[in-house]
Amino acid sequence: MKSCPTCRRLYPDDAGFCPVDGIELRPAADVVPESDKGDPRLGRMLAERYQIRRVVADGGMGRVYEALDITENRRLALKVLHANVARDSVAVERFKREFEISRLLPHEHIVEVYDFQKLPDESYVLVMDYLEGDELRNTLKREKVIRPERVVRMLSQLAIGLDEAHRRNLIHRDLKPDNIFLCGTREGDVIKLLDFGSVKDKSEGAKKLTVMGTTIGSPYYMSPEQAQGLDTLDARADVWALAAITYEALTGQVPFKGNNGPSILLAILTEDPKPPSVLKLPVEQAAAIPTTLDDVLEEAFAKNVAMRVPTVGSLADRVGQAYGLSGSHRDWAYTPVQELADRINAELPGLLARRAPNVAAVETDPFAEADPFKAPAAPVPIPQAPPIPGAMAPLPPPAMNTSDFQAAGVPKGPPLWIFVALGLVLLSAVTTVVITLALRR
Repeated sequence: MKSCPTCRRLYPDDAGFCPVDGIELRPAADVVPESDKGDPRLGRMLAERYQIRRVVADGGMGRVYEALDITENRRLALKVLHANVARDSVAVERFKREFEISRLLPHEHIVEVYDFQKLPDESYVLVMDYLEGDELRNTLKREKVIRPERVVRMLSQLAIGLDEAHRRNLIHRDLKPDNIFLCGTREGDVIKLLDFGSVKDKSEGAKKLTVMGTTIGSPYYMSPEQAQGLDTLDARADVWALAAITYEALTGQVPFKGNNGPSILLAILTEDPKPPSVLKLPVEQAAAIPTTLDDVLEEAFAKNVAMRVPTVGSLADRVGQAYGLSGSHRDWAYTPVQELADRINAELPGLLARRAPNVAAVETDPFAEADPFKAPAAPVPIPQAPPIPGAMAPLPPPAMNTSDFQAAGVPKGPPLWIFVALGLVLLSAVTTVVITLALRR
């Protein structure tokens, strides 16, 4: 390995210059990391083999370092828990779970975790792949929306990785843009799925970390059953979360909004998101969204689990097909992004033109409000039957007051029980929410 004498970043042996500082690289062994009084780990050796080179990121749970594995001569990322978090047995157990799940899921689209150890200072370290690129969250902050070809490729790779987890009865439960990492290549992004510390193992006899009735996840991406803390949730909770990420990536907006956790959960339990095709996109160059995608996401957001898109693979297939692609997500995951763009751009005008009949239908709606400046047509007389001799005149209908309508089955407003039931569901969800703090990388 080589290193930059200025920033201390590590590079492979065939690299010549640091792209950050423009400095010629030197052998890593010749570049001694600088110590820092504010962080005694810098320049030190952890677990007798990981030399800490620099700080990469800080998060609520811990700090991420770039390190050199002197045994394998490779660059790694080390996540070290903060001291206060290290005293939380549940947090430590989830940290350890991420390592254990990685051992069960060696997959090209799931970040690999190599080691988990307790340090002499009573903290814990998780050793994993060092990834070059950026989180989807940061990409969305910078670009506002993601082009459809890029979303299709990303979603396809995520579906392949998650499908392997689901096949092993593992549900991620905390899918969000912060846990999706984009590694840029010439052909397009290579996706790595992060943070399996909140995973739910549906296997018989599997160890449970979550108390019955509590909720794990991030509110914007929770399914209704997850928001309620139901123990029966399955892989379709990940389908919902992946649909929410797709919605946000294409529109720049989350599908369910609120000022705080409880209001977001209420929206998830009681509202339907706006069709993405009707939203005003935040950037002019964003690709228009066809109504075919509305239908896909409507089914993906079905609150009745039995009516939801059944698998992450079928969701990826249907999103690609909504943009006119033929084939399946297993093809699109490895198709160069420019080829996907050319195919989508060729089909998109025709897909967008399908809106025209709907507009015409609205313009000729026979129930539309009449022109207020146009005189109403004269009423057409209706012939009356001649009176029958000796018949009694019909009696006028009896007047009905408000209570008559109530008795006839027409309530003044929604029944009280609806609000009571909704309040109980929301109270159960909100008071038991455990929001997982993602470790910022």
